[in-house]
Amino acid sequence: MKTRLVLAALGLGAAICAYAQEYPSRPIRFIVTFPPGGTVDITARIVQPKLSESLGQTVVIENRGGAGGAVGTEAAAKSAPDGYTFLYTLSSH
Repeated sequence: MKTRLVLAALGLGAAICAYAQEYPSRPIRFIVTFPPGGTVDITARIVQPKLSESLGQTVVIENRGGAGGAVGTEAAAKSAPDGYTFLYTLSSH
């Protein structure tokens, strides 16, 4: 009985691991909440090549300036919750 229980536990553990996927498997998107050329955009572009190199995947910077960052924040909030979209912003408080 104990042998069956151990084998069942090992089999279940192997089945769970089989569903794991590599991350990232597609490009990552940074939504910058300010227009190109500003401080936030420049820091995002400094971080982007190193992050891309360390992850082995393309990191795309998408500037969504306007309304004090609300346009970019809304775009990030409405994106799929899959871990491939990041909000890159600055808080003055």
